[in-house]
Amino acid sequence: MTDETTPAEENIDAAVADAADELEGLRAENAALKDQALRFAAEAENTRRRAEREANDARAYAIQKFARDLLGVADNLSRAMAAAPAEGAEPAQVKNFVLGVEMTEKELQAAFERNGLKKVDPARGDKFDPHLHQAMMEQPSEDVAGGCVVQTMQAGYELFGRIVRPAMVVVAAKGSGQGAASAPAGAQPYAADEDEAGGAVDTRS
Repeated sequence: MTDETTPAEENIDAAVADAADELEGLRAENAALKDQALRFAAEAENTRRRAEREANDARAYAIQKFARDLLGVADNLSRAMAAAPAEGAEPAQVKNFVLGVEMTEKELQAAFERNGLKKVDPARGDKFDPHLHQAMMEQPSEDVAGGCVVQTMQAGYELFGRIVRPAMVVVAAKGSGQGAASAPAGAQPYAADEDEAGGAVDTRS
């Protein structure tokens, strides 16, 4: 017997060595990819938490800003109430009190508008909009066309284009006004889907 190896054995040894090297390389690559995946997952989680924290901060700041704007209104209202004229006061005192309340109301509306809250207050004769208005009752009118607003009983508000509270209005009955358009018998000019803001009319009044 001799210790000499045949070419076939040498080829096998070389193949085994190559396979071992390749396996070691694959293990190293797998470890690197695993480490990279863990880093990406951690980064994604940090990004999610940061976005959630920023969103919470933004909501808190928005509420804080709105509250701060209302503080000025509350201060003016307190001063106006403190200066409320007593019974038998001079007309000038009453006039100043009313003026102070009016200024407070204007400041309140300005605070609403700065924070995206817009007043919905249709004028007499405006077309009834079921997305913005709620018809509380209908009544005949000589100067307002059917399906239009006769009176606003309570103003509504919308926040960034989304209705918060519809304006409560009185609607001219069908056939009212000289400019009333003809409509099929039984039609409601202000009718809307049931899920709209003012789709139904309260006829109990």
